[in-house]
Amino acid sequence: MDLVLNVADYYFFTPYVYPSTWPENEIIRQSISLLVVTNLGAYILYFFFATLSYYFIFDHSLKKHPLFLENQVYREIKYTVQALPWISIPTVLLFLAEVRGYSKLYDNIEDSAYGWLGVIFSMVSFLFFTDMGIYWIHRGLHHKLVYKFLHKPHHVWKITTPFASHAFHPMDGFLQSLPYHIYPFIFPLHKVVYLGLYIFVNVWTISIHDGDFRVPKCLEAVINGSAHHTDHHLYFDYNYGQYFTLWDRIGGSFKYPSAFEGKGPLNYLKTITEEKLNGHAGNGCKNEQFFSGESLKTK
Repeated sequence: MDLVLNVADYYFFTPYVYPSTWPENEIIRQSISLLVVTNLGAYILYFFFATLSYYFIFDHSLKKHPLFLENQVYREIKYTVQALPWISIPTVLLFLAEVRGYSKLYDNIEDSAYGWLGVIFSMVSFLFFTDMGIYWIHRGLHHKLVYKFLHKPHHVWKITTPFASHAFHPMDGFLQSLPYHIYPFIFPLHKVVYLGLYIFVNVWTISIHDGDFRVPKCLEAVINGSAHHTDHHLYFDYNYGQYFTLWDRIGGSFKYPSAFEGKGPLNYLKTITEEKLNGHAGNGCKNEQFFSGESLKTK
């Protein structure tokens, strides 16, 4: 994060905001600057990528699904806008520790013990480490002692849009981001790579809420995509993973996506449309899986 802070200082904070007598490396100044940069960056990432996804990837026919809430997009955005500043407060404390040199982030490829090979390995290990961490944190947030206080607000959205991706209770959002921030305090990681991965994980979080269930056939059993995460929102106790299905398989919580079996939300909409055209509107609804699951009624 010091790369972003240095750019912000050079082009904005030092010439236009802070008095020249206030050193750039002073801890209070760094804290204020990081709070501004973190919030601004979070809003830009969220609105830019979620808006692109909503208009160019999200299937708007899903808004006709009975489980899609009234004014849902507005409510998702409002919840996110209110939550992000609170999520940023503990996040800034970790960024501050990075900026002040307590992490294992490094500047140059030469600083990696194994050169480019080490950089590539760190990218792969980051994904697997964070996937593992998020799985167990996410699964823990579903425990009955904490679920209704922290994670339940995110499960209001049964049929999600990209704007639901960051619509978390602030503590929920921070806890699920912890593995990203913890990694560079344990393992060496190039600063530019870390920044790129940080952007990637935010985009990925948007992508698994975008309603685009397409995954290359050879990766369906490996990648935790939107189809998997949609079933997590619909059926509650499955597919807690972030990128991969590995930990769901190990933890016994893997569910093969209903969308891949022809039983997903889009298939449901197609079915009821056909029933209406055939003059049997409503007959299938009573038996439809989306209304028969107890989890959809009570969670």
